[in-house]
Amino acid sequence: MTPALINLAAEQKSAEVTDWAGRLGWVAGLLLFIAFVYWLMRQGWKWRGSLQSDLPELPTAPDPRGEAKLTLSGRYHGSTTAGQWLDRIVAHGLGTRSRVELTLTDAGIEVVRPGATDFFIPAAALREARLDKGIAGKVLAEGGLLIVTWAHGEKLLDSGFRSDRAAEHATWVETLNSMIKTTEGTAR
Repeated sequence: MTPALINLAAEQKSAEVTDWAGRLGWVAGLLLFIAFVYWLMRQGWKWRGSLQSDLPELPTAPDPRGEAKLTLSGRYHGSTTAGQWLDRIVAHGLGTRSRVELTLTDAGIEVVRPGATDFFIPAAALREARLDKGIAGKVLAEGGLLIVTWAHGEKLLDSGFRSDRAAEHATWVETLNSMIKTTEGTAR
């Protein structure tokens, strides 16, 4: 091997970074772009909430709640327009995912969400309960979500819950649907 080739192989492969201002400019530009995208997402969320401003305030639990038939601890995954599992409802905090404690009584379902707005689903507003695999932004195995369809104002909503113990879902569906049939029978 010739000495010229050895010297060529011994040289550094890349030059040291000397343009720190240019590099910092690119990093600052990228951070501004990311902040702008998050701002646009927040504006979209607010816009969706203003489009759904026709929804009335969420009902609160009545004072004499009655005896608890069932309880469930788990997660609230959101509410959508009934039958449209991707049309998320964000008005009144219904789009906020959170932990949840559900309590079923003769009066309805009390939904307690730490860190988010609690609400109540009156028994007369219940329309259907079923097991499903997805709701806006959350897809699980078949039957992984408890979906409760209920009337709120002029709209039918689907609210999605997932129990910490998935075996409870079937009991909830059975109990709610029998309660709905009983309520429909007395209303006619």
